Amino acid sequence: MPISEAHAGRSYPPTPTYEVSALKIAEFAAALGDENPAYYGDAPVAPPTFVGVVAAAAWESMFTDPELGLELRRIVHGDQRFTYHRPLRAGDRVTATLTIDKVRVRGGAEIISSEVDVHDETGELTCTAAATLVHTREAA
Repeated sequence: MPISEAHAGRSYPPTPTYEVSALKIAEFAAALGDENPAYYGDAPVAPPTFVGVVAAAAWESMFTDPELGLELRRIVHGDQRFTYHRPLRAGDRVTATLTIDKVRVRGGAEIISSEVDVHDETGELTCTAAATLVHTREAA
């Protein structure tokens, strides 16, 4: 059965713990071409979109769920929003948990709204990454 409105509310287990490191923050900032000194040095904070690295593992759990029948090659990323409660910092150990908020089926397209909550090892919510994905089915 492909993904449908009935899958709204489905949550996946937390991802394995990801340790945010100064090196990974610096590499990410360099890939963006962002030379902001806050992203470098001994105690950097992560650029706002760095949380996508952590969220990717949570999205993978949805993409590989055999019940949903999603094909990554048929997904377009429609929207992305990050709500921060505090910045990610070097030394943070975080996990990410994905919940499917809403699924709308329109013709051959499934519009999937999801949220990934990122918590540190104390359980503090650091960020929520909300995404809207559009998945198309091959014509029957």
